[in-house]
Amino acid sequence: MSASSHRIVLLPGDGIGPEIVDACRPVLAAAFPTWEFTDAAIGWGCWRTAGDPIPAETWRALESADAAIMAAITSKPAREAEAELADHLRGTGLTYRSPVLQLRRRLDLYANIRPVEDLLAGAGSPASSLDDGPAPTPSPRFGFTVVRENTEGLYSHDLSMAGPDSNGLWDVVKQDPTVTHSTRADTAVALRVTTGFGWRRLLRTAASLTGRAADPSLRRVTIADKPNILRESGAIIRDAVDEVAAEFPDVDFEIANADAVTMRLITSPMSFDVIAAENLLGDILSDLGAGLMGGLGLPSAANMGDGHAVFEPVHGSAPDIAGRGIADPAAFLMSAAMCAEHLAAGDEGTGASTGGNGAVPDTAGTGGNQASPDTADTGGSSATTGSDLRERAALLRRAVIGVLHDDPTPDLGGDNTTAGFAAEVARRLAS
Repeated sequence: MSASSHRIVLLPGDGIGPEIVDACRPVLAAAFPTWEFTDAAIGWGCWRTAGDPIPAETWRALESADAAIMAAITSKPAREAEAELADHLRGTGLTYRSPVLQLRRRLDLYANIRPVEDLLAGAGSPASSLDDGPAPTPSPRFGFTVVRENTEGLYSHDLSMAGPDSNGLWDVVKQDPTVTHSTRADTAVALRVTTGFGWRRLLRTAASLTGRAADPSLRRVTIADKPNILRESGAIIRDAVDEVAAEFPDVDFEIANADAVTMRLITSPMSFDVIAAENLLGDILSDLGAGLMGGLGLPSAANMGDGHAVFEPVHGSAPDIAGRGIADPAAFLMSAAMCAEHLAAGDEGTGASTGGNGAVPDTAGTGGNQASPDTADTGGSSATTGSDLRERAALLRRAVIGVLHDDPTPDLGGDNTTAGFAAEVARRLAS
């Protein structure tokens, strides 16, 4: 197999992040031997010592790389952020801004793609005897993708009414029943920014991901929102849906109340293909999906824009287990596989971004634990560097899923370690 070289920035970050990255370096080197890796600093440690969670040199590395893979980030409220600054930086007017939000804004990573896959389908079932032949592949219980808008929505602006630029907003809210009993210093307003531009590009991304659900008959985008309550912003979304639906005649678009979608995710998850939502609602729905999968140690995500891409596990920095060597590296490795799928699309010239009908990570929303049929052990050869990367991504996925089933870490009821899990994945890749 042949492969082209790609420049990948590794962002170990905080908490369990560095130990996961260190354990997985041999796996990444074995899976993607032509990738050139560069570590870059990000996170809470950078904030505490220098007053900026993303140093200038990290921005330079990200802006010149083909993609980045991030491990874990710590974020804390403003009061704690100020308190944990180095002594010489306290009281200097520095304001902590989430590095994740900074990445999404500055690199315009407008689509957060979170596959919700039944990676544990059949885990713990009794194995078939040799007389019975190979065990049948278990059917997935769910398999869909959440596509979340990253750059606007309710996370856009969170404003204190005590600020100097809040007069106009104060005039809007000052007669609200609870505000009349409050003061400007004791009132804040979060703004939900909704634009047709933002939603059209998000919906095009969502539509290009359809047809990969656990139910292969589906080609549907479900827009999870509250248009019955948020009428003006809901109308903007409705107009965007109508416009994009005309571009994708083979895709069904439905607008559903987000609370009803939440219930359906529990009662009938097989009814979903792709769910599109604004920032806050997408955040909540995707974590519900993580619960279906078995916990935050399993899901991976892609933050995609037209010019940049950052891949990451969904889990946080888990400071309670940091340094104990028991963190689950599965989601980090699955993020690397998603990264490979994204780069394969670029190598094949089929469109590495998710801005329209171009290619997106093929691992998104596949809904099962099977590797792609186009893998190295089928006896075929790679015609392009893109197909080579897809093969390697599929092999990595299959190795990770195998270890999840056979020897998981404590978060899934096993006793494996971070290093042990990664070493077994590397062994399976080499076999």
